[in-house]
Amino acid sequence: MAQGFRSTPHGMIARLDQQERGLLRRLFEDVISMLEPEDLDDASIDGTHDPLEALLGLTDDAQVPRDPAVHRLLPNASSDEQRSQEFRRYTERSLREEKVGALRRSAMEVEHDPVQLEGAAIQDFSRALNDVRLVLATRLEIDSEEDARRVEKIASQVRVRKIEDSQTYMAVVYGFVSWLQNSLVEAMLMDLPGDHVHP
Repeated sequence: MAQGFRSTPHGMIARLDQQERGLLRRLFEDVISMLEPEDLDDASIDGTHDPLEALLGLTDDAQVPRDPAVHRLLPNASSDEQRSQEFRRYTERSLREEKVGALRRSAMEVEHDPVQLEGAAIQDFSRALNDVRLVLATRLEIDSEEDARRVEKIASQVRVRKIEDSQTYMAVVYGFVSWLQNSLVEAMLMDLPGDHVHP
């Protein structure tokens, strides 16, 4: 049975079975495939992109993502369309690469049993879980507390019936990822130094 993250002298440790770790790895890889920037090398060779822009991480043709889930991962920075577009041009490529890096490193972490996180790996894993949750929440159309309760109810009913559709499966996975992320956040909070009262 899965045991969520807990703080130990050796970092944050969670015990997940092989199937659960495999699920997380596939989820991380799926989000990577959604976010991974296109390789600009070929475009630079044929002259369609400025090599300097590629070097600086600029995205000359940055557009609002069509996929609502990707848009949720890379939201508009401003309600002003022109300002938001300019912000995307300067930041979207690096933001995608940062997210992909955290997801890749987290996918490697779940190769081990138990999953043991130290230092920067803790933040990477937290970010990776959050990105997976955002994608699942978008697919499940979770936009409010009421929506979240609806999905929770769907997942809870699996105990008395089989999973027969993709929505139910996603609801169960969303519940698992949420539980794991909450356990990591709670372990991180437990690891914070206590408040000091000054006279």
